[in-house]
Amino acid sequence: MRRAMAALPLRFPRLPKPELVHLRTPFRFPVLPPLPQAFFVSPRASSMSLASSPSSSSSTSSSLPVLTLPPPPPSGHAPHLPSVSSGAVDLEPYLGCSMPGRRLRVAVLLSGGVDSSTALRLLHAAGHDCTAFYLKIWFQEDFENFWSECPWDEDLKYARAVCDQVDVPLEVVHLSDEYWNNVVSHIISEYRSGRTPNPDVLCNTRIKFGAFLEAIASMEFDYVASGHYAHVVHSPSEDGPSILKLSKDSIKDQTYFLSHLSQSQLKRLLFPLGCLRKDEVRRIATLMDLPNKDRKDSQGICFLGKVKFSEFVAKHIGELEGVLLEAETGDYLGNHHGFWFYTIGQRQGLRLSGGPWYVVEKDVRNNVVFVSRNYFSLDKRRRTFHVGSLNWFSGALPENTEQLQCKVRHGPGFYDCSIMAVPGIDGDEDNLTVHLSEDDQGLAAGQFAAFYHGDVCIGSGVIMDSWDEKCFPICSKALEIARMEDKSKLGKPVRIMNLDAR
Repeated sequence: MRRAMAALPLRFPRLPKPELVHLRTPFRFPVLPPLPQAFFVSPRASSMSLASSPSSSSSTSSSLPVLTLPPPPPSGHAPHLPSVSSGAVDLEPYLGCSMPGRRLRVAVLLSGGVDSSTALRLLHAAGHDCTAFYLKIWFQEDFENFWSECPWDEDLKYARAVCDQVDVPLEVVHLSDEYWNNVVSHIISEYRSGRTPNPDVLCNTRIKFGAFLEAIASMEFDYVASGHYAHVVHSPSEDGPSILKLSKDSIKDQTYFLSHLSQSQLKRLLFPLGCLRKDEVRRIATLMDLPNKDRKDSQGICFLGKVKFSEFVAKHIGELEGVLLEAETGDYLGNHHGFWFYTIGQRQGLRLSGGPWYVVEKDVRNNVVFVSRNYFSLDKRRRTFHVGSLNWFSGALPENTEQLQCKVRHGPGFYDCSIMAVPGIDGDEDNLTVHLSEDDQGLAAGQFAAFYHGDVCIGSGVIMDSWDEKCFPICSKALEIARMEDKSKLGKPVRIMNLDAR
């Protein structure tokens, strides 16, 4: 299959190469271009341009009645939290990732969800001078006919209510051009090329901790915080590196999504939830009576908000009818609306009888999607792949390349792995050959591979493809049909009976 598609160039668009810089105040993000039209709107003030935005005023800490909690139990045991009826809570035992004992000026990214809201309250309890920021994406207005009301109204109402509880100022930041130029356009380009990009990694690197950091550079905040589940350990020395460590919650841990940040970005970040589990965050939110304490977690792609992925792809890439072929037999099973709607390993949305069916390959040139019911066969799994667009928090390939671990997707699972540097396609930077200790069934070009040494994330890169000899085999008949110019000659699709019925 790979050889059959060799005529189609598959060159991954290079992401901006992170630059290792020593932090100085004010911070200047080294990669992204100047912002053209970012501006702030405060709920307590009229609109103002970025150029004339004064530094945000200090938050006023309310004096709250305190119920002292017992100290956290030894590691491995869940801390005892008082009942909801116990009143206000002493949060000191839960401020380990909030830099207590120092009064810092912190810009807090607030989404309206319970995680970022709890992070804000922890920072406030730690004594910091907080200003909250809500990021708004105007390109969602392209989908305004899909909703009866503005999709971010509810988020913003919750964000304001949370800030009002402790008199923290809230600013609304418009970054539409930055989202489109640095994230959305790249996503569209990747899907058109048959790859599966990761919007959340790009969103963190280029927007939340990229364009936003640039936008507030003149406001002289000490740190930027968010509700991510990760733990950043900062060096006591200004010139020392910061370290990205796994969070306490292995299920919710988001270091994978943060693994492509530069060292200069990492130096500016605080993640107050890195020392907590999700159930603790929910419990604390209830004890503090946050307005969104019962709100469900967001499950959408970072930049899409309430837009369904299929709607986004259909609007910005379009639809083009193609065929679904069984990989082993070449049987014509049905039609699809464009290969870009599918990713390797996908099961949902195929609408084929006799399944379950899985996407196993895509012919980008001929708009053909190959499917199989044998996706989980042991002899068709993959463990060796190439990675490009490398980012190392230390600025260089680690010295020990044998005893590492790797994540190829978000989640608690790790693989032991070894890596080896190999020349890149252009010869101006190295790529990696990564060999996993176990087979993986869903390696997808365009996704990220994050690397770890113990509980420390050391960097990541973009999966270019699986380059071993165990790619899913496509039979010669299926390849021949895929190359047919007039596929109307295929006739009616073959209807496959369920395996259990045979």
